[in-house]
Amino acid sequence: MEFDPDTCHRALASRDARFDGRFFIGVRTTGIYCRPICPARTAKRENILVYPTAAAAQEAGFRPCLRCRPEAAPDSGAWRGVSNSGHSHTVARALALIEQGALDEASLTNLTDQLGVGERQLRRLFAQYVGASPQAVAQTRRILLAKQLIHETRMPLTDIAFAAGFGSVRRFNEVFQQLYRRPPGALRRDADAAAAASDHISLLLRYRPPYHWPAMLDDLRRQAVPGLEAVRDECYVRAIAQDGECGVLTVSHEPRQHALRVGLHLPRLRALPQLLARVRAIFDLAADMEAIERQLARDPLLAKLVPRQTGLRLPGVWEGEEIRFRRLSIPDRLAWLEKRGLPLSHPTFPTLRFALPESTEPPPDGPDELPPESGWQAALHVLEGKAADLSSARMENWRPWRAYAARHLLMAGNKDDACKTAAPAQAPQE
Repeated sequence: MEFDPDTCHRALASRDARFDGRFFIGVRTTGIYCRPICPARTAKRENILVYPTAAAAQEAGFRPCLRCRPEAAPDSGAWRGVSNSGHSHTVARALALIEQGALDEASLTNLTDQLGVGERQLRRLFAQYVGASPQAVAQTRRILLAKQLIHETRMPLTDIAFAAGFGSVRRFNEVFQQLYRRPPGALRRDADAAAAASDHISLLLRYRPPYHWPAMLDDLRRQAVPGLEAVRDECYVRAIAQDGECGVLTVSHEPRQHALRVGLHLPRLRALPQLLARVRAIFDLAADMEAIERQLARDPLLAKLVPRQTGLRLPGVWEGEEIRFRRLSIPDRLAWLEKRGLPLSHPTFPTLRFALPESTEPPPDGPDELPPESGWQAALHVLEGKAADLSSARMENWRPWRAYAARHLLMAGNKDDACKTAAPAQAPQE
């Protein structure tokens, strides 16, 4: 990835939020790397270096800024639009697996076996596309997640070490002392945090705006299975399972912070990276809406629709096997849960009775895949009438975001059809 240093410096000087998460600035004079929105005094142009990822900045020897907190930056989502093209597909899959903790307990050899490439080739691809090695990406993810947990939760530091993916408390302390030049406890602002329980945490997962939260909730409400999940008070709640133990996930919107508030209620909090990766998948937090909507606006019809329903995301699934579960009818889903679901009894969420058994099949990532059902095609006919253009050439122009195009058509077509159905008949004039 190539970044123009002059453009990046102007973004840093203006604290332009549009660039947040797209790149990081390393400051030679301080040895610190920052987000483009950092409130600190702007470094001189000749003193900055630009990196595509936080991992690249850390591998180059820079420390995370304590003021702008790189762990709070939104996901760049840069890989979702190129995941079907050559080597970048391998990098995208590797990044997704690392985000889920693939290198926390397993080796790089295990990761390359999953990807079907050699270690040397994967390192070369990461150097070319990410600017850092796979191990550096994994280490940075562990550090930034631990830093976020220190700031935003009341978890004991020992639990944070293992939840973030560190193999030992000693290693956790060593890395923080080396990187931040202070022990992890010194970064905690709440003096009472270390004494709190660890069976419930609340975290903010950032996104790059806009985000059409009402549309996402409507989708989740429409597909909700009683006993497994529900939407109530503008909040999504769901039963989840981890290592045979059941708990509850809650997700609500924090629009002022451009984030979702994620609550996890579990007897023991482990493998947190995997849980958070699944939340990001369900709520499509990695989507770069500016890039997606700019591409879709090349289509004359979508150019009119996108501004009316900007921020429209693709609802995902918790894990890959859930797709087959969702294809069942509602009665069959309920019968399946009664027979195979993991029982849950939670006093705060009495309506949740079952969690789906755990699966190792990852959720799909297909922003370029058109839905198999013909609903979006029917919506196109509603919007354009008999002259509707369903040519393959038109759909090629939607790439690599064809699923988002279909989502916009479905939503607009349903609204248009509803308006026609609800429109009162005109009384004949006398």
